[in-house]
Amino acid sequence: MITNYERYRLYEILPGLTIWGTIIIGIALSFFKPLIMIYVIIVFDIYWVCRVVYFSYYLILSWRRFRLALKIDWMSKLKNECPSWVEKIQVVMLPIYDEDYEVVSDSLEAIKHSTYSAKKIYIVISGESRKLKHWIEIQSLVRSHFDGVFADLIFCTHPAGLAGEIPGKGSNINYAESEFKKYADARAWKYIDIIVSIFDIDTVVHPQYFSHLTYLYCVHPNPARSSFQPVTLYNNNLWESPSVLRVMAFGTTFWMLFSVARLDNMVTFSSHSMSFQAIVDCGGHARDVVSEDSRIFFQCWLTNHGNYEVTPLYIPVSMDTVRADNWFASLKNLYLQQRRWAWGTENIPFLMYAFRNHKEIPWLKKATILFHEWEGKWSWAVVAVLITILGRLPLWLANDEVRQSALFFNAPFVLENLMTIAMMGLLISAMMGMLLLPPRPTKQGQHKYLFMLLQWALVPVSLLLFSSVPCIDAVTHLMFGKYLGFNVSQKSRG
Repeated sequence: MITNYERYRLYEILPGLTIWGTIIIGIALSFFKPLIMIYVIIVFDIYWVCRVVYFSYYLILSWRRFRLALKIDWMSKLKNECPSWVEKIQVVMLPIYDEDYEVVSDSLEAIKHSTYSAKKIYIVISGESRKLKHWIEIQSLVRSHFDGVFADLIFCTHPAGLAGEIPGKGSNINYAESEFKKYADARAWKYIDIIVSIFDIDTVVHPQYFSHLTYLYCVHPNPARSSFQPVTLYNNNLWESPSVLRVMAFGTTFWMLFSVARLDNMVTFSSHSMSFQAIVDCGGHARDVVSEDSRIFFQCWLTNHGNYEVTPLYIPVSMDTVRADNWFASLKNLYLQQRRWAWGTENIPFLMYAFRNHKEIPWLKKATILFHEWEGKWSWAVVAVLITILGRLPLWLANDEVRQSALFFNAPFVLENLMTIAMMGLLISAMMGMLLLPPRPTKQGQHKYLFMLLQWALVPVSLLLFSSVPCIDAVTHLMFGKYLGFNVSQKSRG
C-alpha cells in the first residue's frame, strides 16, 4: 500500500513530468515526425495568439480601472460611506533580514505620509536573531526616527532553528503573527476588525493605499473570506536597473494587472493584505515553505471549504528590482528570484494531497483551481521554449521528402504572420511601460527614454533565460526532491 510520503512525492513529480514530457515529445517529433510537429506548432501558435488577444483585452481593462482608482479620494469616500471604518485597526508587518536602513526608512516614510492617519497604523517589524547585530542597529534607527509617528512600533526577534521551520520570510512572518496575537489579545481586539498588510521590507505604498484598502474591507460582505491584492510596481530603483531587469519587472506588473481584472485564477502574491481573523483561522503564513505569499491563499481557501477569494486593489505598491552592485550579480539575482517564484509549483502537490481531506469542496472547484495553478506553471516553463526553439526545430531537421510538402513551404510564413499578430501584446506592454515609469532622476539623461523603448527587443531572450529556464530548474528540483531554501534577493539603490 502506498504511504502518505510516497503519495506526496508522486504529486511533486507530476508537474515537472508534464513539463519535461512536453519538451521531450516536442524534440522527438521534430526528429522523427517533423510534419506532425509543424502542425502542432501552428496549432499552438494560433492558441497563443488567442491568449495574447485575451491578455491584451484584460490588461487594457485593468489599466483603465487602475487610472480611475488613482483619481478617487478614497479617504473622503471612506468617511462618507463607511462609518464603521473608525473601528478598524490597520497593522503592517515588515519582515527584515539584512536590508539597509535606507530601504526600511523609505517603506516607513511612505506609510507615514498616507492619507490614512499614521497614528491609526500599527507597525510590526520582525527581524532575525541570525542577524542580531544588524537587527539591533535597525531597531535603534527606527525608534530614533519614527518614535511617536505611528499608533505603535512593535519589534519581534525571530529565533533561529525553531522546529518545523525553514529560514525565510514565511517563518519570520509566522512568528510575528503569533507574537502580535498576544498583543491583540491583551487589548481584547476583535480579529475581524484587524486588517493586516504583509509587506516585503522594500514595499513603498501609494499614499491612498490604506484608505482604499479600508474602504474595500468595510464594503466587502465577508472580509474574513477575502485577501486584498494590490498591483505591484517595481519602480523604486527602476531607472538604475539593467534593461533585462526592467523588462522582467514590467512583465510581472502586467501579469498582476491582467490577474486583478480576471480574478478567476488570482492568488495572493508578494505584498498583500487580509483579515487577522483569516490568518488565525488558517494557522498563519506557512513557516516551512518558500512560496508563503501564495500558500496563505490556498490555506484560507481550504479552511473555508473553497469559499475564499482575492479582492483586487487598483492602488499600487512599489518595490525594488533585484539590482545588485554589478551587472552579472543583478542577472544572477534575477534568475534566483524567478526560480524562487517558480517554486510556487510546490502548491500543486499541496493541493492534490489536501483535496483528499476536503471532500466537502465540489470536485469542479478543486479541478478549476488545480488547473489554473498547473497550467500557469506549465505555460511559464514551456511557452518560450516552444516559440523560440521547438517552433523552429522541425523546420531545421526536416528531410527532403517533408521539405517538398506544401505545409513545409508555407509554415514559415504562417508562423511569421501569427507572431506578428502576437506582437500586439508586446506593443501594448511597451506603451504601458512608458506610462508607468516613475519620474526620471536628474542624474539620468533624456536619452534613457530611448533605452526604455529599445529594451523590449530583449523580451524573447529574457523570457527564455530568465523565465522558462528558472521555472524548469525549479520544477526539476521538486521532481527529484531537491528542495530549495529561501534565497534573499539582494536589492541595491542609487
